[in-house]
Amino acid sequence: MIKKNLKIFLLTISLASIACGQVPSGYYEDAEGLQGYELKTALHNIIKNFDAQSYNALRDLYASNHSKNGFKDKYYENDNTILDIYSENPDGPDPYNYSANESMGSGANEGDAFNREHLIPQSYFDEALPMRSDAFHVWPTDSKVNGWRGNYAFGPIQNPQSANNCNSGATNLPCKSKNGTLKGRFVEDSSIIVMEPIDEFKGDVARAFFYFATCYQNRMTNFYNNAGGSNVKVMFDGSSNKVFSDDFLEVLAQWHVMDPVSDRERDLNDLIYYNHQGNRNPYIDNPEWVYEIWNVGMDTNDFHYQDRDDVKVYTAQNKNVVVRLENNQKSIVKVSVYDLSGKLVKTQNNPYNNTEVKVRIDNAGIYIIKVEGKGMEINRRVVIK
Repeated sequence: MIKKNLKIFLLTISLASIACGQVPSGYYEDAEGLQGYELKTALHNIIKNFDAQSYNALRDLYASNHSKNGFKDKYYENDNTILDIYSENPDGPDPYNYSANESMGSGANEGDAFNREHLIPQSYFDEALPMRSDAFHVWPTDSKVNGWRGNYAFGPIQNPQSANNCNSGATNLPCKSKNGTLKGRFVEDSSIIVMEPIDEFKGDVARAFFYFATCYQNRMTNFYNNAGGSNVKVMFDGSSNKVFSDDFLEVLAQWHVMDPVSDRERDLNDLIYYNHQGNRNPYIDNPEWVYEIWNVGMDTNDFHYQDRDDVKVYTAQNKNVVVRLENNQKSIVKVSVYDLSGKLVKTQNNPYNNTEVKVRIDNAGIYIIKVEGKGMEINRRVVIK
């Protein structure tokens, strides 16, 4: 990857964070002015001591009627069904839905039942609390796709254009779930099998991993497998500071930037902090801290977004970016601009449901445009000269 010289200045609680999420006053005070792994350790000390809930308490959390319950779909169809990263289809109707009040279980086919997906598999920490029930990395998902994922790592697959629908065992690699979640061989190493979520959830997954690496950094030396294989341990390097192996750190950092923080994640952060376990994901509140800690650069030309035709995004004169709606069944709620550290630069709301939204970006550079609205969440890379 080509390393970019990005000069990012640390803000303890940015104006953007205050505007978009309910960060408690002084919550990150002990992290102020720090950088690198010193910052990560300070964040670890802030978030590590939380009110660990039982595993069964996750059921009630997923079913909560709280207005900020991001485990329910309040963002695409807005129908309050379970928002499952393996079945949500931002490009059209969902292939199936689950009610948060129905029983969890397992099914023979995709769409039969949902259960709890540990992004970091619980077998690696012997199903111990608080990791087993930590809502920041345990999400409700389709049980069949959860089984296909198993203990595999997350990452981009080879030849995604060749993926067919997964067979019963998802052994016909590369293959895909009904919403386009991919399973296949890792682009950097054919011996490693990985799962690749759709673009709209790549950043969500990455920030969950950065949270886990920070909250449990004193345990991360056990998360290492030098014997190879495809399980999640190949993502880690056995250290408590860097935590991730080079290839997977670059993947997570790229996903974090190419799919910036969404309203769903901000809602989850507030829900989990105020109504469940009492700690926060600092990389949702201050996404620029990923760069501050790991200092990972990337070639933004490597950003290849899935086809999403609901909007067109293009640059115009006077440093303006224009977002134009192309699907009258959908609507633009807001347009957000993020820099390459993941930091929110500007938000333009669209209260009158205009079909065209114009955002001016004052400084030259490369930015990620996130468009959120009824039935969609779309990210695009733009260059301002």
